[in-house]
Amino acid sequence: MASHLSSVQLQSLRQDLETQLEQHRRHLHGLREQEQDSNGGDGTWQELVVSITTAERAVAELSQAIDRLADGTYGRCSHCQSPIPFERLKVRPLAHTCIQCQRRKEAA
Repeated sequence: MASHLSSVQLQSLRQDLETQLEQHRRHLHGLREQEQDSNGGDGTWQELVVSITTAERAVAELSQAIDRLADGTYGRCSHCQSPIPFERLKVRPLAHTCIQCQRRKEAA
């Protein structure tokens, strides 16, 4: 379990993730309806496909974060296993690396 996070913090993060997941699912549903209604003849088809792909990725990432909450690995760096501070998770709820590992990754 992400023992460095209190139950209140975990609940706050869970609510944020679930809210974002529901929003992205609704958005994806709307995009898929647009896709069905479109004949693919205009220039927006490619943009629609990119939007659907992006929305699907967001839904998958949010679902994975919720799964990590359930299995107790959420809030730990996937590289060094250090705790990720609540403040970072609140701003970037999908963060799976600590700031130090993220900086190393970006510098590479």
